[in-house]
Amino acid sequence: MPIETSLFKSLWSDGVFADIYRPTGFKIAAWNKRLDNYRFEFRSKKDTMKKTSDIYPEIQTQQLDINGIILEVDQCGDQESDRLALCLHGFPEHAISWRFQMPMLAELGMKVWAPNLRGYGNSTIPQNLEDYSIETLMADVASLVDASNCSRVTLIAHDWGAMIAWYFAIRRIRNLERLIICNVPHPAAMQSAMGWRQLLRSWYAFFFQIPRLAEWVIGRGDLGNLMLSSSAAPGNFSDEVLQLYRDNGRRPDGLRGMINYYRALIRGGGGRRQRDLGTPLIEVPTLMVWGEDDSALTIETTIDTDQWVSDLTLRYLPRISHWVQQDAPDEVNAMMRAFILGEEVPTMVWESRLVYDDV
Repeated sequence: MPIETSLFKSLWSDGVFADIYRPTGFKIAAWNKRLDNYRFEFRSKKDTMKKTSDIYPEIQTQQLDINGIILEVDQCGDQESDRLALCLHGFPEHAISWRFQMPMLAELGMKVWAPNLRGYGNSTIPQNLEDYSIETLMADVASLVDASNCSRVTLIAHDWGAMIAWYFAIRRIRNLERLIICNVPHPAAMQSAMGWRQLLRSWYAFFFQIPRLAEWVIGRGDLGNLMLSSSAAPGNFSDEVLQLYRDNGRRPDGLRGMINYYRALIRGGGGRRQRDLGTPLIEVPTLMVWGEDDSALTIETTIDTDQWVSDLTLRYLPRISHWVQQDAPDEVNAMMRAFILGEEVPTMVWESRLVYDDV
């Protein structure tokens, strides 16, 4: 029987357990007829993924008890420092996405932490949709700040991590010294710029609301190749890093946990609850870096950000993709470093010039 047919039958059977063995050696298990209570298992010989520290020995990886779950946290720099740089990754990434920034932040004398958010890496993968509510995700960040014992916090975030960071700053969950956002618009700016062009680019967020199907479709692909094919600098993604991204989606329930961020925000009502609370002005000094070749988010979603952020520095990076801090680490690091030190933040420009064949 073709795998598509057998998987379909197992997903829709009335609570009947079904096993299918793919040629890759991963076992897919699915059971329970309730749409939001099924289970995918991508079983390999090892359920534990490699850690960032296995690839980059200058980074240490620890497991911390945070907000009732275990979060795997990459650490770098002076762990006795009172200054925390907390780096939040996005979808479908991993803490290793900050591999280029962590050493730079450590050189500034900061305690640098980059957690694998719940559902990622070797962190706990909660089972329920409500475990991924925006309120719970903000509580995770608050618990990380508390566990660091630092009084001066710079929150740095990309993609879904940036969505959490925006709301964290809006709600003033903890005091922040600085906020650095990479390629995700302020929620209110996003809403005001939500025209047809952006809706078309956001198609995947609506597709992710479909239980089972989204996991099945993404599970048939390759998360490493997905990122590589959309990057402006594929040479910055080593084979080991790409394999870590691939393994991220092959953990038991891994894809479901990652996709539940979108489901909890939309279908679970997290976005609506936050809108109902209003959007007070962010007064924390904020740097926003934006790769202009983002295929998922239009540049128009950034234009009115200063209406909701009183102290905003916005820098565009031409010809750089959504994976901005991995595509352009030198430029992004220079911007972050200057911002943290209170210096003028440089601008990236792309210069065109005429050349002749004999030159």
